[in-house]
Amino acid sequence: MKENSEKIGVLIVNLGTPEKPDVASIRKFLKQFLSDPRVVEIPRPIWLTILNAFILPFRPAKLVHSYQSIWTEKGAPLLVIAESQRDKLQAFFEQSEQNNYELVTAMTYGEPSIPSALKQCEQKGIYKILVLPMYAQYSGSTTAAIFDAISKELQTWRRIPELRFVNTFYNNDSYIKGLAATVKQHWKKHTAAKKLLMSFHGVPQSYVDKGDPYYDECVATAKLLAKELQLNDQQWLFSFQSRFGKAEWIKPYTSATLKELAEQGTSSVDIICPGFSNDCLETLEEIEVENRDIFMNAGGQDYRYIPALNDSPEQINLLASLIQKHTHSW
Repeated sequence: MKENSEKIGVLIVNLGTPEKPDVASIRKFLKQFLSDPRVVEIPRPIWLTILNAFILPFRPAKLVHSYQSIWTEKGAPLLVIAESQRDKLQAFFEQSEQNNYELVTAMTYGEPSIPSALKQCEQKGIYKILVLPMYAQYSGSTTAAIFDAISKELQTWRRIPELRFVNTFYNNDSYIKGLAATVKQHWKKHTAAKKLLMSFHGVPQSYVDKGDPYYDECVATAKLLAKELQLNDQQWLFSFQSRFGKAEWIKPYTSATLKELAEQGTSSVDIICPGFSNDCLETLEEIEVENRDIFMNAGGQDYRYIPALNDSPEQINLLASLIQKHTHSW
């Protein structure tokens, strides 16, 4: 394949989603996701026995209703938003006469896969590739899993492309200002709640104990967002959601925090999930439905979820600036 030296491939990578909201598709997705040693660090023989004997036969059926409740006519929200991000970014660069980018959507698990995205670049003769994980905060269970998948695919290539990798952007000014803008837009439509809760996806405490910077980067993001919004310490707090299994995860837990807030007399809460670039099951169902019920059942009166950046102008500007920064002088 003749090299296209003028083009730079940009892989916009998210975690992934089942192809359909049915048992077979969810089981296939969970098997790939939960088999990754970056995601679950329990010794392989033990974990794979647990996964195949106790989780995959039962867990998918329990998730069908949740996935069906968020599914759109176009498909899974996470993928639909990812494709819109790609299209809007392509339009952004074309309007600014920067036509040297080939933007490709990829998922660590499921489709479109990382190998297929890389091969798409190869087929077009593109041998300069920027990998942009859609995780502002670095974790071995997310960002590093993308690196592993890329490395595994490239082991089969004769010609290895030149690579650049966006490791993290938790303290990026455009990211913080974009988050703040979504909160302010929400407050224009609604009176600001008594508390703003920033809920991040959790990881096992053991990962942080081993040196994963995720917790510290989440806390830094929360503090920077609170500062940008000019909130005092009584107006905001942070927490971690999406626990899985019986091991201790990083705290405080979102569900416990919401229950405690309501029981202590906090009547209203606004909740935002800064670690999620795209709305998905963990925000649209877990946060907007399950955790709403927890708060309201404990005595809360008003609970509002503030959507992720998704394909908003703030998100497109952020992604464009990251791409431009990391491809400068290339």
